[in-house]
Amino acid sequence: MAKRFLMTALAAGLLASGNLAAAAPTSGACPSIAVPVTHYRTTTVDGVEIFYRTAGSPERPALVLLHGFPTSSHMFRNLIPLLSDKYYVIAPDYPGFGHSAAPDHASFDYSFAHYANLMDGLLQQLKVSRYAMYVMDYGAPVGYRLALKHPDRVTALIVQNGNAYEEGLKEFWDPIKAYWADGSQEKRNALNSLVTPEVTKFQYVDGVKDVSRIDPDNWLHDQVLLDRPGNRDIQLDLFRDYGTNIPLYPQFQAYFRQHQPPTLIVWGKNDTIFPADGAAPYLRDLPKAELHMLDTGHFALEDKLDEIAPLIRGFLDRTLPGC
Repeated sequence: MAKRFLMTALAAGLLASGNLAAAAPTSGACPSIAVPVTHYRTTTVDGVEIFYRTAGSPERPALVLLHGFPTSSHMFRNLIPLLSDKYYVIAPDYPGFGHSAAPDHASFDYSFAHYANLMDGLLQQLKVSRYAMYVMDYGAPVGYRLALKHPDRVTALIVQNGNAYEEGLKEFWDPIKAYWADGSQEKRNALNSLVTPEVTKFQYVDGVKDVSRIDPDNWLHDQVLLDRPGNRDIQLDLFRDYGTNIPLYPQFQAYFRQHQPPTLIVWGKNDTIFPADGAAPYLRDLPKAELHMLDTGHFALEDKLDEIAPLIRGFLDRTLPGC
């Protein structure tokens, strides 16, 4: 039922926007469909090559998709065509991820503050001054730092397993918290397992009831990128820097309370990394937010796209002007 609704909604939206054209009915002829086109582009922001996927007209309301660890804009590959008929969709890769540059960690600042500045620079370069954000995992602190910089630019939030409350940092984070505490090489080395093939696959399949819905190319794609020379140190630097986000949680929460951005929360409730404990606290500061707990794990888009996409389309259609 959900899949049929999704396809019906997509077809209706594409017809309304002129992106889906049905040929005049003739005997024996099948209707033709114009498939939404995604472009894959690279630009330079502050001297760093940033790769991004984009689809839809720049005249439409903008939606920025901010990915998590250990993936990239690749995680949005199936969602983008389902939204680009009505929205200008932009999905960048952070440095060290996907197809963006991966400078040596000894000479480059791999930090969430730097990522937010680079994403800000990309959006300015694309002349996008108002945008909704889909934030997931690492994308949450990147996006919320952007919101603190430019609260007037954020039109809406879609939160998927992205944390802004200490209740959401459970046992999984204990070894990482130990590294935050002393920064020793011993504690750093203890985190090497987080970039291994076993843990990469775990992030996709843990908490998923029907693993046959998860494309195994996901963890193979991510692992090839994690295994690039020097990338392990990039990821370990980011594990360390994630600790700088926690002192900002009160500021993130104050932003929510003061600005009340329209918010949709779609959360994989079986997630070990960002468990369900981190979802409900949003409602303290965003009492009008829509919260949907889904029976899946960390990368909810991979097996629950047929549920999430209609929720996003409905939410954005109700929220963003000009749709």
